[in-house]
Amino acid sequence: MEEYGYAIIGQGAAAFAAAIKADELGLKTVMIGKNETKGAVLGGTCVNVGCVPSKRLITLGNFMDKINFNRFEGLEYYSKIKNFSRIIEEKDYLVGSMRFSKYQKVLAKLKNVKYINDFASFKNKNTLLVNGKEIRAKSILIATGARANIPAIEGLDKVDYVTNEEALSFKKLPKSLVIIGAGALGLEFAEMFSHFGVKVTVLQRSNSILKDWEPEVSYYLEQYLKDEGINIITDTAINKVSKSGKNVKITFSNKGKTREIYAEKLLLATGRKANIEKLGLKSIGVKVNEGGFIKVDGYLRTSIKNIYAAGDVTGEPMLEALAAAEGNKATINASGKGKAKIDFDSVPSAVFTFPEAARVGLTDKEANTGKKIRCSCGVVMFKDLAKAGIIKDTRGLIKMVIDADTKRILGVEIVGENAADLIHESTLAIKFKLSIDDIIDTVHVFPTLSEITKLAALSFYHNIEDLSCCSE
Repeated sequence: MEEYGYAIIGQGAAAFAAAIKADELGLKTVMIGKNETKGAVLGGTCVNVGCVPSKRLITLGNFMDKINFNRFEGLEYYSKIKNFSRIIEEKDYLVGSMRFSKYQKVLAKLKNVKYINDFASFKNKNTLLVNGKEIRAKSILIATGARANIPAIEGLDKVDYVTNEEALSFKKLPKSLVIIGAGALGLEFAEMFSHFGVKVTVLQRSNSILKDWEPEVSYYLEQYLKDEGINIITDTAINKVSKSGKNVKITFSNKGKTREIYAEKLLLATGRKANIEKLGLKSIGVKVNEGGFIKVDGYLRTSIKNIYAAGDVTGEPMLEALAAAEGNKATINASGKGKAKIDFDSVPSAVFTFPEAARVGLTDKEANTGKKIRCSCGVVMFKDLAKAGIIKDTRGLIKMVIDADTKRILGVEIVGENAADLIHESTLAIKFKLSIDDIIDTVHVFPTLSEITKLAALSFYHNIEDLSCCSE
């Protein structure tokens, strides 16, 4: 039997952050890598079948859209795909090079960490079974991630559907695509393929896209996507799917009527499922929630004292950077070196559509009904921002939620050019409990998109349309 101070099950963002921290702390550690996500090898979902490949293709699509939109008068230019298979080959090269430089090389430098490329299951709370061998550890971290959730839809087993993994490796572009689900993943893939010239329809169960976001952000982003030619149908219920020649037929209900739509490909963007089936959690008493994700407390500890969990296997929010932070904090706690927690209110997230959407902190509804805070809200449109006019893209808005009594910033959501970058000023404001006066008192570079945050703060005192380009 091999014995370690710490065992990590997984090989993605949470697992690697945990391994790096464990190595720093001098813990004798074993990382056992495999999980149920088919395309996720060393490095996990993000680098292999998530953020890295999808954002490369999204960037390509956005570049084409910027060229073909002909935003500026007096210029004539266009772009078209010459060789899609070459685009996929280049994407695969990027993934392989990042897997090597950011994971394989990093792992090789961790002197206190041994890597085993295999599955692990629990024999008891301190013992793992790996390919018939027993491995014992004082503390164990579960960081096996999650994979695409496949819903129960009549006929689904008889059609060739795809998830994000397969959609990132199409050998050729389909002529048409139906996406079920209008969360971040569904919208990103919808616009990416639309920019590539694919006819895209999105079917969403709720009455809006990004259903948990501020209604202003959801509404405007939906209009922008529709303006680009993406067909978005909300308030739907999928009844069944079936083959129809070379296409897939999707039968769904919408506002009391039964409708049908046909497409060459069907993409499921219907949430994620925890990779826990092979772990044997039930036999040792590790509790999961109704969605099948591992329950943890504020210190990332499971229902078993020496077993921790981090990353997507614990459920929403599923963010690569958050998974890494959780892996780091869980390792500190498991080692007994401290009691580290995550401040979830200051964790930002983004949707990489074009324009992007980003958020941090509480929504208006969450502040009022959930936290019982008397809040005030301000909305500023990008058309009132000088830089938006300069770059000739005035789509977008910012919504800021503040405590009406203290003026402390509670939440911010942005839809607009570079929203994923712009959100970090608001992230720091929430993390360090800053007020709108702190933002107003900070000089911002003119002309920049980041001024939108200052305009949002100023909007609680002034009508933005009555101000000059630079004010206060």
